[in-house]
Amino acid sequence: MSNVEKEAGPQGDDSPVSTTPPDAKKKREYKDFGHDEQKPTHANVDMSMIELKAEDLYDKEKVDLETIVVEDVFKLLQCDENGLTTDEANRRLEIFGPNKLEQEEQNAFLQFLSFMWNPLSWVMEGAALVAIALSNGGGLPPDWQDFVGIILLLFINSTIGFHEERNAGNAVKALMDSLAPKAKVKRNGQWQEIESANLVPGDMISFKIGDIVPADCRLTEAINVSIDQAALTGESLPQSKKEGDQCFSGSTCKQGEAEGVVISTGVNTFFGRAASLVGQDDDTTGHLQKILAQIGSFCLVSIGIFVVAEILVLYAGFRYSYRDGLNNILVLLIGGIPIAMPTVLSVTLAVGAQQLAKHKAIVTRITAIEELAGVTILCSDKTGTLTTNKLTIDKQTIRTYGPFSADDVILLAAYASRTENQDAIDASVVSALGDASRARAGIKLLDFKPFNPVDKRTEITYREESSGKIKRVTKGMTGIIIELCTRNKTEELENTLEADVEEFASRGLRALAVAYEEVEGDDAEAEGNGFELIGLLAIFDPPREDTKQTIDDALALGVKVKMVTGDQLAIAKETGRRLGLGDHMYPAKVLKDGPAPGGKHMTLDEMILDADGFAGVFPEHKYEIVKRLQGLGHLCAMTGDGANDAPALSRANVGIAVEGATDAARGAADIVLTEPGLSTIVHAIRGSRIIFQRMRNYSIYACAVTIRIVVCFAILAFAFRFNFPPFMVLIIALLNDGTIMTLSVDRVLPSMTPDSWDLAEIFSYAIAYGLYLTASTVALVAIILKTSFFHDKFGVTLPTSSSDYELHMIVYLQVAIISQALIFVTRSHGFFFMERPSYALMGAFCLAQLVSSIIAAYADWGFTQIHSISGGWIGIVWVWNILWFIPLDWIKFAMKATIIKKMRERHSRAVAAAAAETGLQITRTQSRAASIHESMYSNRVSFIRRAARKVGFGTKIMVKPEELQRFSSIQAQRTGATLARNPSRTPA
Repeated sequence: MSNVEKEAGPQGDDSPVSTTPPDAKKKREYKDFGHDEQKPTHANVDMSMIELKAEDLYDKEKVDLETIVVEDVFKLLQCDENGLTTDEANRRLEIFGPNKLEQEEQNAFLQFLSFMWNPLSWVMEGAALVAIALSNGGGLPPDWQDFVGIILLLFINSTIGFHEERNAGNAVKALMDSLAPKAKVKRNGQWQEIESANLVPGDMISFKIGDIVPADCRLTEAINVSIDQAALTGESLPQSKKEGDQCFSGSTCKQGEAEGVVISTGVNTFFGRAASLVGQDDDTTGHLQKILAQIGSFCLVSIGIFVVAEILVLYAGFRYSYRDGLNNILVLLIGGIPIAMPTVLSVTLAVGAQQLAKHKAIVTRITAIEELAGVTILCSDKTGTLTTNKLTIDKQTIRTYGPFSADDVILLAAYASRTENQDAIDASVVSALGDASRARAGIKLLDFKPFNPVDKRTEITYREESSGKIKRVTKGMTGIIIELCTRNKTEELENTLEADVEEFASRGLRALAVAYEEVEGDDAEAEGNGFELIGLLAIFDPPREDTKQTIDDALALGVKVKMVTGDQLAIAKETGRRLGLGDHMYPAKVLKDGPAPGGKHMTLDEMILDADGFAGVFPEHKYEIVKRLQGLGHLCAMTGDGANDAPALSRANVGIAVEGATDAARGAADIVLTEPGLSTIVHAIRGSRIIFQRMRNYSIYACAVTIRIVVCFAILAFAFRFNFPPFMVLIIALLNDGTIMTLSVDRVLPSMTPDSWDLAEIFSYAIAYGLYLTASTVALVAIILKTSFFHDKFGVTLPTSSSDYELHMIVYLQVAIISQALIFVTRSHGFFFMERPSYALMGAFCLAQLVSSIIAAYADWGFTQIHSISGGWIGIVWVWNILWFIPLDWIKFAMKATIIKKMRERHSRAVAAAAAETGLQITRTQSRAASIHESMYSNRVSFIRRAARKVGFGTKIMVKPEELQRFSSIQAQRTGATLARNPSRTPA
């Protein structure tokens, strides 16, 4: 992990003070935490039997290119240090393929058709077939008008949804294309720069400080090389690499220069082999799709009941003709299906994504916005997310020994640091000065020894300009520095140092010792008067400036934050204390061993819920934590920046990649932040809750309109043998859809607690509103047909029968106006006039009503059995609707005070009973319930890809851009173990 991370303490005797003679005194050990080195191996079979093809080279039962001696690597790859020729490289490119994972290009036509492939659309498509194929009875031609109208409605909705989704996909693709990496490679004996995708095994590559390693390689030359694997392993400090070591693609060179031979590219890298283990079919259904499925099922069941009732009553009871009965059934099918629901929700989410982008949050999976609104727990990685991933000197904890002050120690340590091409530690020391120029001010550099893995320290020899004296300063590992010291080195000093290092370690601070000596005369290479220990610096990864406020804001919004980090427990606790997150954290081993017997936690689930965080976790641990929390009914968000976070980012309901995240993390995430820190997440949570309210408002409205259309026209047919023309229901649906689209920019207030889909509430409101609006229409028709009230009071001409074309127009206008007006009731929590709608919604509503009124006044369409009505009737319908609209708010309040209140109380009792039974505060909501139809709402086009693979097409590993999260270079120990047991082979 670190070259300066320490555990201090004597090896044997428990007493800090040794009583043995000086010459027999045991050497103190300041342990360095590092990785076990792998020794070189040899091929398991005769190398002459191994051919230059993927099946042989990457079969670990024959040979392991990652560990065999470098000379054997050159033999196997049939190359040398002069690199490959262009012709040979092109030949190998044909054999091994490009150095990248093929991204699956989605067929645009299939993507468009997928918007017509769900149960709601199927019903409309069925209605279209009924209109064109089954409407030939009674000597009448097919119902072309209704057929064209239905198809037009389907195409309008699909086009809007396709346009929004395609735009989002193109934006992400453009982002990925802009990140295409380059590599420096030796071809034809000359160094040149090419795209990393064109690298092949056997290529000689070169990289230096700041470069990203372009492919898995073995180093043939390494000059003071340090590789940052934080993105892969979560470690804060870079790893030193020497000749013969392996470097994985995706890691970053932080120091030095290196040359290496490429051993694997593309699908044969660790990255690619992991990809081959992952199932190709991602047939999971998103959270929003489950909700859509259940709302769709509610509408379909409602329609189905009344369609069956109409078939029985109209045909068996009233002896309707074939065509008249079919028209009545078409009215229920067309009017009852909320065909625009997927599109309205997609547009609402797309507009919301654009609004979140203003807060520097790019949404890559649009339905994640809805899930973010309901998130109850935010699992956050530490390194680079809660902290800066930039080492810093903690000035408050500096220990000094001797006459030097803390500022003096920092200044002398800065002298012993590089000012250019710095590693992470040198940069932290120099930046602690405030002004980097002070690191060389007032001194003349005579000699500098940079850090190397053997000495594990830096050293500077310089002449002090003010006095002319030559001085020497060194800094590095505590154990190394204290061994160098000879001046003023006492048993008491060593005991103090040991205690200080142990204290630092217990708080998760890394120790860096500093020593100083003077050199007599003018010879810079002469021996000095002996190093004296002058100070101990504490290095840590500090929290981001806004992290504490962000955590407080998240808690205020009802979201609990848990730290999940690969760093040590002491470091995690120290970070938790500084952030006010709490230090109630556990090591990752408890996830396997469970809570300690006799402890305060009875089960592992209880411990995970109670913990402030976990330390020392591997990717599979993060994945397990998220999975268990989801199993308890929580919606989880996971933040991270490294490839090691990718599996958990993918598993979480909402994966959030912070600014500066790796490609693997960005690919796994649903939301990518482009601004440092977590404050953007609070904006995103608030924004998502606004979007959620818009979707909930629409859902109540859509379900209410379904009940209103289906029940209303069924009752009218049963009571008055009223045959409403199907084409006019299409007009109502078209105007409704146009108006409701503007809900995506409506003004609403976010809730201060996590949102959840309580579908029982939505359906209850919908039934109440729907039945009330049904009563408004049935009452109007009854008064018109059974009384002369309107003729007596207003002098209008009364329709003569239930099949009168003018009555059809009166009913059309009444249904169109009050159905749309319902949205103002569903969007508000109090009286509708207390919460101003957006100008767009109000304008669209007024325009739709104007169009409806014009149609009522002038339309004389014989093909659809309507006739224009007088201005008197239009005025009567408007006044009638206003009178019936006013009590709608009181229905809402009555529902809240009775049925909704009882439902919430029953839900609370169920949660309390579950908590009492299990000891866990389970927050399972009805939104988590699966629907038997939910899979029908996912993209069904995937079956074409599966069929193609079954018959042998598409042998390349094809990975969706959003699926790339699973395939990091080093993903998990579990993946590595699986790969060792199951060597990956590229299909021949």
